[in-house]
Amino acid sequence: MTILSPDQGYDDNEDLKDLDILELLEENPNSTQAVLANKLGVAVGTINWHVKHLVDKGYLKIQRLERRKLKYIITPEGLALRTRLAVDYIHSSFQLYRLLRQRMKSVLDQCSEAHYSALILNGDGDVAEICRLTGIEQGFKIIDQKTAAQKEMKLPVVDIQGLKLFLTIPDDSK
Repeated sequence: MTILSPDQGYDDNEDLKDLDILELLEENPNSTQAVLANKLGVAVGTINWHVKHLVDKGYLKIQRLERRKLKYIITPEGLALRTRLAVDYIHSSFQLYRLLRQRMKSVLDQCSEAHYSALILNGDGDVAEICRLTGIEQGFKIIDQKTAAQKEMKLPVVDIQGLKLFLTIPDDSK
């Protein structure tokens, strides 16, 4: 289970990097740092720093198999760390999920108050998918911008920027 893929990029959360490395090393203890760096989309130096950190903390041991070939062994403490980091990740993911649903429900309430039952959602990725599903769950039709433009529909627009939602309700006076 890789938490962050190269196309998502890393934020500054060192724990997620450690978790990814531990997960990958558990899958393949003979993996090289270059392979790890490639899979995670980071520099080899970043992997090297994290591996040294994990070794220094007692979460990882290195066994030399040949002159230039290493095997990484996750210690019992490392397994406990991996489990804790995974649980923390899941907990924070659910917090974000609940936050996004709450924000989207607030947007939907505003749309309902303005007598709309459909809207346009601008954005993509996981945040947009959570918003889309929340809208559908609440009985809203989610219309794509192209269809709305073709049918000259005046609908509220929800723009997604990061974790923020910006609602624009059409001005009926025009």
